[in-house]
Amino acid sequence: MDFWPEFLANSWGREFVAGGFGGTAGVIAGYPLDTLRIRQQQCSSNKGSAFSILRNAVAREGPCALYRGMAAPLASVTFQNAIAFQTYAVLSRACDPNVAKDDPPSYKAVALGGIGTGAIQSIVLSPVELIKIRLQLQPKPQSNTNQPTIHKGPLDVARNILRKEGWRRGIYRGLTITVLRDAPAHGVYFWTYEYVREQLHPGVRKNGQETFRTMLLAGGLAGVASWVCCYPLDVIKTRIQAQSEFSTAKYSGIVDCFRTSVKEEGYSVLWRGLGTAVARAFVVNGAVFTAYETALRFILNNNSNNNNHEAIQTETAL
Repeated sequence: MDFWPEFLANSWGREFVAGGFGGTAGVIAGYPLDTLRIRQQQCSSNKGSAFSILRNAVAREGPCALYRGMAAPLASVTFQNAIAFQTYAVLSRACDPNVAKDDPPSYKAVALGGIGTGAIQSIVLSPVELIKIRLQLQPKPQSNTNQPTIHKGPLDVARNILRKEGWRRGIYRGLTITVLRDAPAHGVYFWTYEYVREQLHPGVRKNGQETFRTMLLAGGLAGVASWVCCYPLDVIKTRIQAQSEFSTAKYSGIVDCFRTSVKEEGYSVLWRGLGTAVARAFVVNGAVFTAYETALRFILNNNSNNNNHEAIQTETAL
């Protein structure tokens, strides 16, 4: 009976629940744009605009095609965001040990904490994104018998990858490029968020009293900045994770994928889908930070009210 009050009374419990709300809001808000981004990155021709790819996908496969593979990130998002926010809180403090407990860490510590968070989170995120990408690029089932195997969901994809490709070359394909993308991107992400919210509301990093408008704007700009700085690496990551051991066009590694893609399609391929990614990043990260901060405030206020109520009851009993 006392599990939830005790769980929410410590920082890990609060970060876990608030991170889950934030992550879920972000996945739901931006998933159709994420599917569109993945298809743009994987497309071997730059003739198709974002709108034409979107229109063709909906016309041929139906609106549900934009949400294909969403179960994988939704299932892991609570744990993933709990790791991210809690790790960031610990690392940013550890990188600035001389700061007072009630004062926010320096911007340098924020960036370093973000870099460490991105690297650690990649261990969980890489398999989830690989499964998601395979499902997002999966064609709609057809009646002909020559079509490749159609997977029913994330668990089916995971089982198939493990059976045919194993752990290192299968489930964890693309881990290195994911770390290279996420470590600096998270440093930029958290630094931008902290800097923008402080510029909009001086002193807010200490009192935490920013408005919803500030949360949305700071979170959105943080997401945009983090994607712009790492986008070419994300394109390479998508192409590496989209292929399997049995793909006809197979890249031998990160450098080979980069060279082959640029040679065949030009340097512009490294920025293909950036507009979609930026639009998605603003929507998703605005939703993530707003839901996260709102949930955190609600939990803290609820804990405070419960403590006050218990104190009143104790005084009355005495």
